[in-house]
Amino acid sequence: MSEKTTKIRAAVLRELPGKWTIEDLELSAPKPGEVLVKVMAAGLCHSDDHHRSNDLPLPNLPAVVGHEGAGVIVALGEGVTDLEVGDHIVCSFIPSCGKCKWCSLGMQNLCDFGRFILEGTQIDGTFRIKDADGKDVATSAMLGTFSNFQIMDQSSVIKVDKDVPFEVACLVACGVPTGIGSARNMANVQVGDIVVVVGIGGIGINAVQGAAMSGAQRVIAVDPIEYKRTRALEFGATEAFATIAEAEKFAKSLTNGQGADSAIVTVGVITSEIVAQTYATIRKAGTLVVTAMGNHAEELSGINLFDLAMMQKRIQGNVYGGWSPRVAVPILLDMYKRKEIKLDELITRTYKIDEINEAYDDMRNGKNIRGVIVHEH
Repeated sequence: MSEKTTKIRAAVLRELPGKWTIEDLELSAPKPGEVLVKVMAAGLCHSDDHHRSNDLPLPNLPAVVGHEGAGVIVALGEGVTDLEVGDHIVCSFIPSCGKCKWCSLGMQNLCDFGRFILEGTQIDGTFRIKDADGKDVATSAMLGTFSNFQIMDQSSVIKVDKDVPFEVACLVACGVPTGIGSARNMANVQVGDIVVVVGIGGIGINAVQGAAMSGAQRVIAVDPIEYKRTRALEFGATEAFATIAEAEKFAKSLTNGQGADSAIVTVGVITSEIVAQTYATIRKAGTLVVTAMGNHAEELSGINLFDLAMMQKRIQGNVYGGWSPRVAVPILLDMYKRKEIKLDELITRTYKIDEINEAYDDMRNGKNIRGVIVHEH
């Protein structure tokens, strides 16, 4: 490590679609308003695999992705006043300017700084990493947590207590609040509700957990993989089925043919067909929450507009569970400490950064609820 740069080891995407390559790179010193973070753990979210598959293209390559992360601040840029060297932090893939309309309305998850997420630059429009040939390397979401050190803007980090394990803390950067918030905030699950959750991965399992903790009478999990159905029952699902059609039939059997109060789509790769099938599970005035992502060009079809209007149903989008990260992160970690939510149990396996391609193969093959990269330093 020199006075001005840091040698780092990271997983890099050089072509889309493609695979990650593990490379030694050079990271610049923090500029004003930025911090240098020793990234300790990074969650393996499906959103990052959408970059690899080119479902969610990145405009600048090569790129270091990864947006679930936790670590330690090791250096400060000028003008950083509310963070200190040694602070433990959780990353926020939605930076918070604190000044735009959305931040002012308490909707930090929709901050206008979100426009930087795919660009791969920091707020000033420049890059912080160079490869061995001196070429700029982008960092998605202004984070790039698939690197053992990273420059982050102070608007992208949230200080947390030091007694939370890093591999647990990184989970509340995305998957946990997005899933729990899908039920708690976006579906507005009430005591006695019947809820269908389609897709039991890192977000879906937390949607199940969120629906159960909100008092749902029945939480009906749907996943074609038996392992995931079994895990859903451990997190609060009351029933688990392999297909949406089975879940629809069961929900309607409980409600005199009406259907579920709400349904949440958290599959790995969303399609119009899955949304339409899940829409059919909800009752009049029911809510369908669309949390999953797929190809960026996919457009919704297959839902009858007369039924949507006359049955007064609602299709609700979802970013970060409708929460502001600076509100959600401390709440969720406090609940974890009081054993009110399960976080340790989410981690199926930890991996080294060199194993990232294997880790994502495991995710796509349904072997993981959540894998976590534990960085070496």
